[in-house]
Amino acid sequence: MEFKTEQEQFWAGEFGNQYVKRNQGESIVASNLALFTKILSKTVAVNSIIEFGANIGLNLCALKNLVPNSKLHAIEINPIAVVELEKMKLTKIYSQSILDFVPEVQCDLAFTKGVLIHINPECLPQVYDLLYQSSRRYIMIAEYYNPSPVEISYRGHDGKLFKRDFAGEIKQRFPDLALVDYGFAYHGDQNFPQDDLTWFLFEKKI
Repeated sequence: MEFKTEQEQFWAGEFGNQYVKRNQGESIVASNLALFTKILSKTVAVNSIIEFGANIGLNLCALKNLVPNSKLHAIEINPIAVVELEKMKLTKIYSQSILDFVPEVQCDLAFTKGVLIHINPECLPQVYDLLYQSSRRYIMIAEYYNPSPVEISYRGHDGKLFKRDFAGEIKQRFPDLALVDYGFAYHGDQNFPQDDLTWFLFEKKI
C-alpha cells in the first residue's frame, strides 16, 4: 500500500503494530465510557457514528455499550488493528488511510480521539473536510490542545505529533458549526484517566 505522508507509513507499519499491543484493556474502555457518557449527554438521537482512526475499537466499544442499537463505522490504517476491529461486527470498516477515505454516508456523529495530532499538518484541511462531510449533525474531536501549532517529540520520533487549536480551525473553516460543549480529560483522574485530552463537540446548524 502506498501512502502520501511519512505519518501514514509510521502508523500502518511496525510502530502502529506495537501501539496496538500497548493500548488494550478494560480500564481504557471504562475511562472511555465515562468520557463518552459526558459527551453524548449533550447530544440528541445519535444513532450512527463514524470514528476516524479507530485502532482496535476501544472508543467504539464504549459507544456500543452506550448506544447499543447504533450503526458504528470505523476508518483504520493499521492492518493488525483492523483484524481486531472485525471482531466487533461493526456496520462498516474502512481499512485505509483517512487521506484516502471517501464518505459514502453521513453519520449522526463523526469524531476523532488522539488522531488529528498525528496527521501531517499540511493534510489537516482535507481531514476537516472529511469530518464535516461525514457528519449529519455532530462533530467531536478529542485531541491535545495548544493555542498555536507546535511539534513535540513522540516516543523518540520527530514529525509524528503536532499540537494546535484543531477546534478553532474547524470552526473557522465551517462557520455553520455551533460549539455545543467542551471539556478536559486529565491523566491524573483517579477513576477514569485519559491522556490529557481536550474535547470539543460541534453541531451543524440546521
